[in-house]
Amino acid sequence: MRVLMLDLDTLRPDHLGCYGYGRNTSPNIDSICADGMRFDNYYCSDAPCLPSRAALTTGVFGIRNGAINHGDTAADLRIYGNGRGFQDPILHNNLFFLFRKKGMHTATVSTFAERHSSYWFNAGFNEIINCGKYGHEIADDVMPSILDWVSKNADKDNWFLHVNLWDPHTPYRTPMEFGNPFENEPLPNDWIDEDVLKEHLKHVGPHSINELGMYTDKTSPQHPRQLGKASTLEEVKQIVDGYDCGIRYMDEKIGQLIRLLKEKGIYDDMVIIITSDHGENMGELGIYSEHATADNTTCRIPMIIKWPGMKKGVAKGLHYNIDLLPTLADLLELPRSEEWDGKSYAETLRTGKDEGHPYLILSQCAHVCQRSVRFDDYIYIRTYHDGYHLFPVEMLFNVKEDFHEQKNIAEENPDLCAKACRYLVEWHQNMMMKSRSQIDPLWTVMKEGGPFHAKGRLPEYCERLEKTGRKEGAELLRKRHPYEFNK
Repeated sequence: MRVLMLDLDTLRPDHLGCYGYGRNTSPNIDSICADGMRFDNYYCSDAPCLPSRAALTTGVFGIRNGAINHGDTAADLRIYGNGRGFQDPILHNNLFFLFRKKGMHTATVSTFAERHSSYWFNAGFNEIINCGKYGHEIADDVMPSILDWVSKNADKDNWFLHVNLWDPHTPYRTPMEFGNPFENEPLPNDWIDEDVLKEHLKHVGPHSINELGMYTDKTSPQHPRQLGKASTLEEVKQIVDGYDCGIRYMDEKIGQLIRLLKEKGIYDDMVIIITSDHGENMGELGIYSEHATADNTTCRIPMIIKWPGMKKGVAKGLHYNIDLLPTLADLLELPRSEEWDGKSYAETLRTGKDEGHPYLILSQCAHVCQRSVRFDDYIYIRTYHDGYHLFPVEMLFNVKEDFHEQKNIAEENPDLCAKACRYLVEWHQNMMMKSRSQIDPLWTVMKEGGPFHAKGRLPEYCERLEKTGRKEGAELLRKRHPYEFNK
């Protein structure tokens, strides 16, 4: 058995052709999808990068594994504590160790562990190949190592290869000589018109259209595709083009890998899993080129599984990334760990029966502190720390009719908000009952000054708002976060 896992950073599924995107961003990914099962409502339980992969690999929600931030206490997995035994049962039962237990050789080509000092990510691998650029590499930096590994191991059996590519992640780093395949195509985000743009130009918060570099509007000479700000629809198109070029460039390199697998005669019989850690906002909630909330766009991710002998098609049920671990355990005929929070969807792959969760709880504590409930046609977002975006405490969007989250319908739908809150309370109580520490790390983040990417930045940001014609926003932020000015 040979298994390839393509872990593609910052990839929102609706920018892939196989998920219905109008631009030709992903012909090679699309070809793999045609041979497998596509999951349409698949979400990371915890966003963004570090929390998502902590949940994915452990099979445990961030509220229990503790890694929900990008800095401070909650950027590390919790120590298992009393009852640990000779080995940490969470790491020993993680995603990559599954394949070791099946007698397979495991390898990864990834800089993720080094980028986030999250070396637990390497648990279970026999081989670790790190090109040493902390996630700032382009696919051309990584692909030679991948192709070399496959060339040396294609004739062997029983291996698992994890591949991590970063090209869609900011700063958009596709080489300029690649060109722009979408230069003559219109802005695909046709929901952003002049009126919407005017509202976005008033937006308060990092990674708004006025400061695409989080707290700055400077364009880096090293990354000319990554604008510092945008004030016209033509510049909005440049933002989207930069993201889509990253996907297309990455997809072409994946095409090199697929061709090699076919040349070696192993493509048809091997398992291929394609997924991501999170999506990317392109104007949703007034945020561009970032994955900073617990909304539908940030948390929805692709999941494509090509597994010989399994069903092909489309699954519509609600699923988490943490569901992958129990699913693989079932398919590999290995025992499940009592620690895992996910639910297996192996039956969907075996028979096509579409099973999912009745609702999902999604979290973000690195840019904002939010918990969301994805249920029916809705996403309910509850904000504890707004990350300086002035979000209301409650937001509710009908993602079927309002996919890009333009109209908050919370006030006129108190019954739906109450339903979502009941789901949230139910989930929270269950998690606290299962937690060894019985400490919710969201409140650890709040106690330590807020999410990492917002912490301590408010005074200087308010000065910037005043200098750029958004004085009212600065005044509102000072009222909402007075403690930031009393340190």
